[in-house]
Amino acid sequence: MITCAIPTPADADALDAMARDTWVRTFGHGHAPEDLDAYLAQAYGPTGQLRMHLTDPAIFWQVARADGDIVGYAKLIPPWVDLAGPGDLQLGQLYVVHDRQGQGVAQPLMDWAIATARAQGAPALLLAVFEANHRAIAFYAKYGFVEIGDCAYPVGNQIDRDLILRLAL
Repeated sequence: MITCAIPTPADADALDAMARDTWVRTFGHGHAPEDLDAYLAQAYGPTGQLRMHLTDPAIFWQVARADGDIVGYAKLIPPWVDLAGPGDLQLGQLYVVHDRQGQGVAQPLMDWAIATARAQGAPALLLAVFEANHRAIAFYAKYGFVEIGDCAYPVGNQIDRDLILRLAL
């Protein structure tokens, strides 16, 4: 059974490890080791962005657990994409561990993200997704997200292309 809740600082180590592993397994193969190392140092670990976001009151979090283990999470952030309108929110990440993908973990996290954005009065929910992440793009399309542009996403010195998707709320 999947349960969802707001994470606490006590979840930082497990959440960070789960997010790092999921990112590496999903995207790591397409990057040079030095670019991968630079990105991972910035995003994860004791001084990484994930831990800073965990204590930021402007960021909304939800973690999914199965048997006490974190198996997924979603976070809503102030938009960093250029195409955001006033009051919009951005789905910063929605990650599910690999062995739980396709098993109903992502849906409650997405439902939470949409409901939370609506409760905050956001006119739209935006996200950026790697252009080659076809599974995620198809998942977002089922919820009604539409592509409105693209943006550069740096991973070390490599620049990836992310699609910007928007869901009108």
